Amino acid sequence: MRKPILLLVLLFSVVLATYAQKPYKVQGSIVDTTSALTLKNAVITVLRAQDSIFVDYTRATEDGSFVIDDLDTGQYILMASYPKYTDFVERFTLDLTNTELDLGEVNMLLMSELLSEVVITGRNAITIKGDTIEFDASKYTIQPNDKVEDLLAQLPGIQVDKDGNITAQGETVSKVLVDGEEFFGDDPTLVTKNIRGDMVDKVQLYDKKSDQATFTGIDDGEKTKTINIQLKEDSKHGMFGKVDAGVGTEELYEGQVMFNKFKGSEKIAAYGTIANTGKIGLNWQDSEKYGSTNLNVSDGMIYIDGGSGNDELESWGGQYNGQGIPLARSGGVHYDNKWNDKKENINANYKIGDLEVDGDRSTISQNALPTGKINRNSNEVFNNYIFRHKADARYEINFDSTSTLKISVDGMLKDSRSRSDNESATFDEAYDPLNRSIRRTTNEGDSKSFNASALWNKKLAKEGRTISIGLDQRVGQDNALGFLMSENEFYGEDGAIDSIQIIDQQKNNRTESVVFNSNIAYTEPLSEFWKLSVNYRFNLNNSQSSLLSYNQNGGGYNELDSTFSNDFKLDQLLNELGATLNFKKDKNTLNMTMSAANVNFKQIDQFSDDILNRDFINLNPRVNWTYAFSNQKSFRLSYYGNTSQPSVHQIQPVQSNTDPMNISVGNPDLDPSFRHSFNGGYNSYKVLSGQYIGLYFNGSVTNNAIINNTLTDEAGKSVYSYENLKDKKPMNFSGYVYFGSKIKSLDLDWGGNADYGVNTYYNIINSELNETKSNNISFALNLSKNEKDKYSFRLYAGPSYTSNVASLQESSSKGWGFNSSAYFRVFLPAKIEVASDARYTYSEATQVFAEDFERLIWNASVQKKFLKTDELILKIQANDLLDQNKGFNRNAHATGFTQTDYTTISRYFMFSIIWDFNKMGNKAK
Repeated sequence: MRKPILLLVLLFSVVLATYAQKPYKVQGSIVDTTSALTLKNAVITVLRAQDSIFVDYTRATEDGSFVIDDLDTGQYILMASYPKYTDFVERFTLDLTNTELDLGEVNMLLMSELLSEVVITGRNAITIKGDTIEFDASKYTIQPNDKVEDLLAQLPGIQVDKDGNITAQGETVSKVLVDGEEFFGDDPTLVTKNIRGDMVDKVQLYDKKSDQATFTGIDDGEKTKTINIQLKEDSKHGMFGKVDAGVGTEELYEGQVMFNKFKGSEKIAAYGTIANTGKIGLNWQDSEKYGSTNLNVSDGMIYIDGGSGNDELESWGGQYNGQGIPLARSGGVHYDNKWNDKKENINANYKIGDLEVDGDRSTISQNALPTGKINRNSNEVFNNYIFRHKADARYEINFDSTSTLKISVDGMLKDSRSRSDNESATFDEAYDPLNRSIRRTTNEGDSKSFNASALWNKKLAKEGRTISIGLDQRVGQDNALGFLMSENEFYGEDGAIDSIQIIDQQKNNRTESVVFNSNIAYTEPLSEFWKLSVNYRFNLNNSQSSLLSYNQNGGGYNELDSTFSNDFKLDQLLNELGATLNFKKDKNTLNMTMSAANVNFKQIDQFSDDILNRDFINLNPRVNWTYAFSNQKSFRLSYYGNTSQPSVHQIQPVQSNTDPMNISVGNPDLDPSFRHSFNGGYNSYKVLSGQYIGLYFNGSVTNNAIINNTLTDEAGKSVYSYENLKDKKPMNFSGYVYFGSKIKSLDLDWGGNADYGVNTYYNIINSELNETKSNNISFALNLSKNEKDKYSFRLYAGPSYTSNVASLQESSSKGWGFNSSAYFRVFLPAKIEVASDARYTYSEATQVFAEDFERLIWNASVQKKFLKTDELILKIQANDLLDQNKGFNRNAHATGFTQTDYTTISRYFMFSIIWDFNKMGNKAK
């Protein structure tokens, strides 16, 4: 730990020593938003924001560029004018933190084009600022107690479904910010479902670049569709919140409390939820962060990571997928603030929650072998529980306009338990018994993790020259105690029991991990259009994983079973060097990257003293090209090459006796594979008319792929291993098209999407190569309208076709399907609202599945608002009115199919009382 601490001390010393300041100025270039022509001689004027007094002006040069310098600190208005074009207006501030403003390309719109679109939707108030679309919330009607999601649903090109998922311009919005800051970090619905719509000043939609790309100006291709909710100034002082309590039939209930207190840049928020309806719980992003223990490969490294869980007892990772009846309780506290003229800021969160799921499931499956088919039936009863709490904090400081430091820390504690009772039976093609198994597994575990990182960015004297240094330390520990009890019967050809295997073991699992990572990146402008970025990364990983299995002996578990026990130590060292060459001129942006990582991997089996050494080089070439016709129309094309090393489990798997019918063995002679991936896309969006179209495609080809090799004997017992595929290349391709516009005469938004995918992949079954080809195609249209204070509706429907053909299977799975959904909301007199939604799914019978499958899930609700400000709401809702959600799914795979019936939440009715209070500066009147 001494070296990281010394590096941090050195980092701070360098930062303080390089404190500098530049003159105050504003600069940019004036272009035509449609043709990207430079508008020379455009007039750029700077006014004082307080009283609009003239400060300075200039004209754009031949290439459209301009600079106004020698400005003082203060708030200003910049206005750019050109004949036959609309004026561009931008407010900006110059201070010790922001000594200069670089507007980049100032895109101006022809007045004729603006007027033609304003005629279509004259009520829209939309501004384009670079690559950001900004909506003025005051131009939309917001009812008291409407939330942010109600506002978003009115904006052109943005859709919000009933679960709060947001789509903008056909892409999923994964991050929602408040005044540019994360709000509870990783759950956008905590913003959209709880912050009031009448508090919003502006909504900004843009593609958020990575921190590195934002700092260096070199686009690395990493973008996140982001919405920023900018609050009104008088909405930043006061408090607001919501209390929601509901009780229903079938002993179901749900409740939520949310409290927020804002004071300028300081925000404090807290929430708590409880429900057994499956609607409220830890979101999937949290589930990923609290994942389970795995030995795997990432970024060219083989490592142990995560929490306790994915050991051979298959303990639960904390995700709810609709199977079983859940009870979820969660809560959290959020704080963020800025001070010292906004040069320093902090963002902190604490979350706590638990989730328990009870249920059962029955599964039937069939797999085709070269010698015939094997059928398997199983029934399982399960109970899973997880409790976890997590804290994180981020502190940022701008030393001056050239230097910033960001420090992040987070930690997590988790306890979990799981129990599963499983009974299964396997039969041959004539349904003669092959084996039968009764198995009970229980597991209890706890996990601890702590992460800390620091990132320092520095702009050097030459414009475009930068340096970044990042340090990252991760520490984790996982413990689990489990028991396995199973009785396995094997049958002979005459149908009589041939042998019986009984297992009764205690299993102790422990994993420890310490990972240090550092990265230094340097950017150098080579010319007006070319930039070079180089980086060096160092990674050190020290981990240890042990699994001790004890047989019962003399009433206690004290006899070590060395066959199913292990104790591995992992030491890994990575050195990576990368370089990116960036070209940017006019409409073209080109990035060419090559990185090479030298990895030294050493694994020691401390039981047998066997040592596994692997030294390898991972090459990762990348090329990204973007052609921007305008800010709202572009085309991109990318290539990515990646070397994939075989995982530890594929080379030397931990032997497991949890399922004696399925055994894994390793192959130490595996070679790495190399995957060629490509993708591209075109998108165009007309802001005022809401017309958009996007086309995307991606594909890959893998050389020397690592594939599954399965050997199943006459008793139905399977042994799994892995092989390199020498003569064939797995490949896949998919394409996606979406489009949308407005039907002017009816004031309707309409659109559609179509996608196509084809995959070819391989596996070996009883020494024979199986080739599986799958194809799928789907098409759908959608229609929507929103008449504020009257009604709103959305319709979505379309067919699909799926085909799966395996070379070793006589029958194939080919069939049509249909999916549709509908939603409406009607506002009636006396503050009454009626809403309903429905989802319909259909799959026709195939050679594999002999019966059609169809299901219609229909929900409805009625609510009434009370009090002058509509703060009190009484609501009655019905879930699954037709009682068709019976818990059923089926799928076809390479050589067979699987069909599962499971416990799930079906029809119920619920009565809720909702109090939505608001004590903000903009309190509804």
